[in-house]
Amino acid sequence: MALNLVAKIHPVVLFGIVDSFERRNEGAARVIGTLLGVYDKGVVEITNCFGVPHTESEDEVAVDLDFAKNMYDLHKKVNVSEVIVGWYATGHDITEQSVLIHEYYTREATQPIHLTVDTTLQNGRMGIKAFISTSMGVPGKTNGTMFTPLPVEVVSYEPEIIAVNVCQKGKQSPKQIVDLAQDFDVVCNATNSLTKLLDAVTTYVDDVLAGRIQPDNMIGRSLLEIGRASCRERV
Repeated sequence: MALNLVAKIHPVVLFGIVDSFERRNEGAARVIGTLLGVYDKGVVEITNCFGVPHTESEDEVAVDLDFAKNMYDLHKKVNVSEVIVGWYATGHDITEQSVLIHEYYTREATQPIHLTVDTTLQNGRMGIKAFISTSMGVPGKTNGTMFTPLPVEVVSYEPEIIAVNVCQKGKQSPKQIVDLAQDFDVVCNATNSLTKLLDAVTTYVDDVLAGRIQPDNMIGRSLLEIGRASCRERV
Protein backbone atom coordinates (compact mmCIF):
# COMPACT_ATOMS: atom_id res chain seq x y z
CA MET A 1 0.00 0.00 0.00
CA ALA A 2 2.83 2.38 0.82
CA LEU A 3 4.33 2.37 -2.68
CA ASN A 4 1.07 3.47 -4.31
CA LEU A 5 -0.21 5.66 -1.50
CA VAL A 6 -1.61 9.11 -2.32
CA ALA A 7 -2.18 11.79 0.31
CA LYS A 8 -5.34 13.88 -0.13
CA ILE A 9 -5.59 16.89 2.16
CA HIS A 10 -8.64 19.00 2.93
CA PRO A 11 -8.38 22.80 3.26
CA VAL A 12 -9.56 22.71 6.89
CA VAL A 13 -6.36 20.81 7.73
CA LEU A 14 -4.16 23.47 6.13
CA PHE A 15 -6.09 26.22 7.92
CA GLY A 16 -5.61 24.37 11.21
CA ILE A 17 -1.86 24.02 10.68
CA VAL A 18 -1.40 27.69 9.76
CA ASP A 19 -3.53 28.76 12.74
CA SER A 20 -1.42 26.59 15.04
CA PHE A 21 1.74 28.19 13.65
CA GLU A 22 0.39 31.71 14.13
CA ARG A 23 -0.47 30.90 17.79
CA ARG A 24 2.87 29.23 18.57
CA ASN A 25 4.78 30.03 21.73
CA GLU A 26 7.29 32.83 21.61
CA GLY A 27 10.63 31.59 20.36
CA ALA A 28 9.24 28.39 18.85
CA ALA A 29 10.70 27.73 15.40
CA ARG A 30 7.95 25.37 14.30
CA VAL A 31 4.83 23.55 15.47
CA ILE A 32 3.80 19.92 15.17
CA GLY A 33 0.53 18.06 15.45
CA THR A 34 -1.46 14.92 14.74
CA LEU A 35 -3.17 14.22 11.42
CA LEU A 36 -6.55 12.47 11.40
CA GLY A 37 -8.32 10.88 8.48
CA VAL A 38 -9.26 7.65 6.76
CA TYR A 39 -7.59 5.06 4.52
CA ASP A 40 -9.35 3.91 1.36
CA LYS A 41 -7.80 1.78 -1.43
CA GLY A 42 -4.34 3.30 -1.61
CA VAL A 43 -5.49 6.78 -0.60
CA VAL A 44 -5.12 8.42 2.77
CA GLU A 45 -7.60 11.27 3.10
CA ILE A 46 -6.52 13.77 5.76
CA THR A 47 -9.66 15.46 7.10
CA ASN A 48 -8.67 16.89 10.48
CA CYS A 49 -5.73 17.74 12.71
CA PHE A 50 -4.79 19.15 16.09
CA GLY A 51 -1.61 20.71 17.43
CA VAL A 52 0.58 18.96 20.01
CA PRO A 53 2.79 20.97 22.43
CA HIS A 54 6.46 20.22 22.14
CA THR A 55 9.90 21.66 22.75
CA GLU A 56 13.06 20.90 20.85
CA SER A 57 16.68 21.86 20.66
CA GLU A 58 19.61 20.77 18.53
CA ASP A 59 20.12 17.52 20.46
CA GLU A 60 16.75 16.63 22.01
CA VAL A 61 12.98 16.87 21.61
CA ALA A 62 10.13 16.56 24.10
CA VAL A 63 6.52 15.96 23.03
CA ASP A 64 3.48 16.11 25.32
CA LEU A 65 2.25 12.59 24.59
CA ASP A 66 -0.48 12.72 27.24
CA PHE A 67 -1.96 15.78 25.55
CA ALA A 68 -1.86 14.04 22.17
CA LYS A 69 -3.63 10.95 23.56
CA ASN A 70 -6.31 12.96 25.35
CA MET A 71 -7.03 15.07 22.27
CA TYR A 72 -7.36 11.98 20.10
CA ASP A 73 -9.76 10.38 22.61
CA LEU A 74 -11.91 13.53 22.50
CA HIS A 75 -11.93 13.52 18.69
CA LYS A 76 -13.01 9.86 18.67
CA LYS A 77 -16.11 10.82 20.63
CA VAL A 78 -17.11 13.25 17.87
CA ASN A 79 -16.03 11.29 14.78
CA VAL A 80 -15.34 7.59 15.28
CA SER A 81 -14.32 7.08 11.65
CA GLU A 82 -11.26 9.34 11.88
CA VAL A 83 -8.05 7.60 12.91
CA ILE A 84 -4.47 8.78 13.32
CA VAL A 85 -2.82 8.74 9.89
CA GLY A 86 0.36 10.64 10.70
CA TRP A 87 1.65 13.98 11.87
CA TYR A 88 2.57 17.38 10.53
CA ALA A 89 5.33 19.92 11.09
CA THR A 90 5.77 23.42 9.77
CA GLY A 91 8.91 24.12 7.80
CA HIS A 92 10.45 22.79 4.60
CA ASP A 93 13.06 20.38 5.97
CA ILE A 94 13.04 17.02 7.72
CA THR A 95 15.29 17.31 10.77
CA GLU A 96 16.90 14.79 13.11
CA GLN A 97 14.19 15.64 15.63
CA SER A 98 11.57 14.73 13.03
CA VAL A 99 12.89 11.17 13.00
CA LEU A 100 12.39 10.90 16.77
CA ILE A 101 8.85 12.28 16.59
CA HIS A 102 8.04 9.96 13.70
CA GLU A 103 9.01 6.96 15.82
CA TYR A 104 6.16 7.80 18.21
CA TYR A 105 3.60 7.96 15.40
CA THR A 106 4.75 4.59 14.02
CA ARG A 107 3.25 3.14 17.23
CA GLU A 108 -0.03 4.96 16.64
CA ALA A 109 -0.50 4.23 12.91
CA THR A 110 0.47 1.36 10.59
CA GLN A 111 2.15 3.59 7.98
CA PRO A 112 2.12 7.16 9.35
CA ILE A 113 2.47 10.07 6.96
CA HIS A 114 4.74 12.98 7.75
CA LEU A 115 3.37 16.20 6.29
CA THR A 116 5.47 19.34 6.02
CA VAL A 117 3.89 22.74 5.42
CA ASP A 118 6.27 25.58 4.59
CA THR A 119 4.81 28.52 6.49
CA THR A 120 7.93 30.58 5.71
CA LEU A 121 6.69 30.79 2.10
CA GLN A 122 9.98 29.96 0.44
CA ASN A 123 9.83 30.63 -3.29
CA GLY A 124 6.73 32.74 -2.69
CA ARG A 125 4.37 29.85 -1.96
CA MET A 126 3.33 27.54 0.87
CA GLY A 127 4.95 24.27 -0.09
CA ILE A 128 3.14 21.10 0.99
CA LYS A 129 4.96 17.76 1.01
CA ALA A 130 4.09 14.31 2.33
CA PHE A 131 6.46 11.46 3.22
CA ILE A 132 6.43 7.93 4.52
CA SER A 133 9.38 6.36 6.31
CA THR A 134 11.32 3.25 5.40
CA SER A 135 13.96 1.53 7.50
CA MET A 136 17.30 1.06 5.81
CA GLY A 137 20.66 -0.34 6.80
CA VAL A 138 22.74 -3.49 7.06
CA PRO A 139 21.19 -6.43 8.95
CA GLY A 140 22.63 -6.72 12.43
CA LYS A 141 23.91 -3.16 12.34
CA THR A 142 22.35 0.19 13.26
CA ASN A 143 19.41 0.95 10.97
CA GLY A 144 18.49 4.37 9.67
CA THR A 145 15.28 5.93 8.41
CA MET A 146 14.65 7.16 4.88
CA PHE A 147 11.68 9.42 4.09
CA THR A 148 10.10 8.78 0.70
CA PRO A 149 7.91 11.50 -0.85
CA LEU A 150 4.28 10.83 -1.73
CA PRO A 151 1.96 12.50 -4.24
CA VAL A 152 -0.11 15.20 -2.54
CA GLU A 153 -3.52 16.48 -3.64
CA VAL A 154 -5.76 19.13 -2.08
CA VAL A 155 -9.39 18.02 -2.19
CA SER A 156 -12.50 19.73 -0.87
CA TYR A 157 -16.04 19.05 0.21
CA GLU A 158 -18.56 21.48 -1.24
CA PRO A 159 -18.89 23.50 2.02
CA GLU A 160 -15.10 23.84 2.13
CA ILE A 161 -15.04 25.24 -1.42
CA ILE A 162 -17.62 27.86 -0.41
CA ALA A 163 -15.59 28.79 2.68
CA VAL A 164 -12.33 29.07 0.73
CA ASN A 165 -13.98 31.29 -1.89
CA VAL A 166 -15.30 33.58 0.84
CA CYS A 167 -11.85 33.77 2.44
CA GLN A 168 -10.30 34.72 -0.89
CA LYS A 169 -12.75 37.61 -1.24
CA GLY A 170 -11.62 38.85 2.16
CA LYS A 171 -8.14 39.54 0.77
CA GLN A 172 -9.58 42.41 -1.27
CA SER A 173 -11.43 43.98 1.65
CA PRO A 174 -9.49 46.60 3.70
CA LYS A 175 -11.21 45.40 6.89
CA GLN A 176 -11.10 41.74 5.75
CA ILE A 177 -14.87 41.51 6.23
CA VAL A 178 -17.02 39.75 3.64
CA ASP A 179 -20.80 39.44 3.54
CA LEU A 180 -22.12 36.04 2.54
CA ALA A 181 -23.87 36.08 -0.83
CA GLN A 182 -27.57 35.35 -1.15
CA ASP A 183 -28.67 32.13 -2.85
CA PHE A 184 -29.65 33.93 -6.04
CA ASP A 185 -26.27 35.67 -6.24
CA VAL A 186 -24.50 32.33 -5.75
CA VAL A 187 -26.46 30.82 -8.65
CA CYS A 188 -25.68 33.83 -10.87
CA ASN A 189 -21.97 33.70 -10.08
CA ALA A 190 -21.83 29.96 -10.70
CA THR A 191 -23.67 30.38 -14.02
CA ASN A 192 -21.28 33.12 -15.13
CA SER A 193 -18.26 30.99 -14.23
CA LEU A 194 -19.70 28.01 -16.11
CA THR A 195 -20.38 30.19 -19.14
CA LYS A 196 -16.77 31.42 -19.19
CA LEU A 197 -15.49 27.84 -18.99
CA LEU A 198 -17.76 26.73 -21.84
CA ASP A 199 -16.59 29.69 -23.94
CA ALA A 200 -12.96 28.71 -23.30
CA VAL A 201 -13.65 25.10 -24.33
CA THR A 202 -15.52 26.20 -27.47
CA THR A 203 -12.71 28.54 -28.46
CA TYR A 204 -10.12 25.80 -27.95
CA VAL A 205 -12.08 23.29 -30.09
CA ASP A 206 -12.64 25.87 -32.85
CA ASP A 207 -8.94 26.76 -32.90
CA VAL A 208 -7.94 23.10 -33.14
CA LEU A 209 -10.39 22.40 -35.97
CA ALA A 210 -9.19 25.50 -37.84
CA GLY A 211 -5.56 24.46 -37.44
CA ARG A 212 -4.59 27.56 -35.49
CA ILE A 213 -3.21 25.55 -32.54
CA GLN A 214 -1.90 22.03 -32.05
CA PRO A 215 -4.29 19.58 -30.36
CA ASP A 216 -3.52 18.36 -26.85
CA ASN A 217 -4.25 14.66 -26.35
CA MET A 218 -4.82 15.04 -22.61
CA ILE A 219 -7.38 17.81 -23.11
CA GLY A 220 -9.05 15.79 -25.85
CA ARG A 221 -9.40 12.74 -23.59
CA SER A 222 -10.82 14.91 -20.81
CA LEU A 223 -13.42 16.44 -23.14
CA LEU A 224 -14.34 12.98 -24.42
CA GLU A 225 -14.84 11.71 -20.88
CA ILE A 226 -17.03 14.71 -20.06
CA GLY A 227 -19.15 14.00 -23.13
CA ARG A 228 -19.49 10.33 -22.20
CA ALA A 229 -20.46 11.18 -18.64
CA SER A 230 -23.11 13.60 -19.92
CA CYS A 231 -24.57 10.89 -22.17
CA ARG A 232 -24.67 8.39 -19.30
CA GLU A 233 -26.56 10.86 -17.10
CA ARG A 234 -29.16 11.42 -19.84
CA VAL A 235 -29.73 7.70 -20.16
